[in-house]
Amino acid sequence: MKPTFLIIPSLAVLAVAAVCLTNRAWPADKSLQLGAAALGKPLNIKFKAVDGQEVELSKLQGKVVLLDFWATWCGPCRAELPRVKEVYEKLHAKGFEIVGISFDKSKATLQSFVAKENMPWPQYFDGQYWDNKIGRKYGIESIPTMWLVDKKGHLREMDAREKLAELVEKLLAEG
Repeated sequence: MKPTFLIIPSLAVLAVAAVCLTNRAWPADKSLQLGAAALGKPLNIKFKAVDGQEVELSKLQGKVVLLDFWATWCGPCRAELPRVKEVYEKLHAKGFEIVGISFDKSKATLQSFVAKENMPWPQYFDGQYWDNKIGRKYGIESIPTMWLVDKKGHLREMDAREKLAELVEKLLAEG
């Protein structure tokens, strides 16, 4: 194989990597991130949602809460939405809540999408894209990311995408 045939695919890979890096903010200072260190501990999340409602995670104790880190422009996030809505509709009455943490740039786009998709749960929005304050605090480096908080307010699961319904039902069954 001629060396020139290896250069073209290598350049393509480098071009894709460059695009990804320029569309993605540099990660926050790791010393400020909680991420995996927060597992098993209470999370201190408090904000005013785009609909004006005050959200304080500690006030949701007694419920199982999905923290859904997502964005309207994220294809995989949008692909997950039907399943997330299905679990919400099935388990909301049993004590399941969702709190959306949006990485969107446009509040209007977020509000329009939430209304169109009938997403009744609160949405955090600061318009900072990858510099999202809550995302940076907890070291979120990719979306969708789904965390589950138990009835005591402790972070119990940091990868809830694959078995969301099963994990929520398990946490709801705990005393």
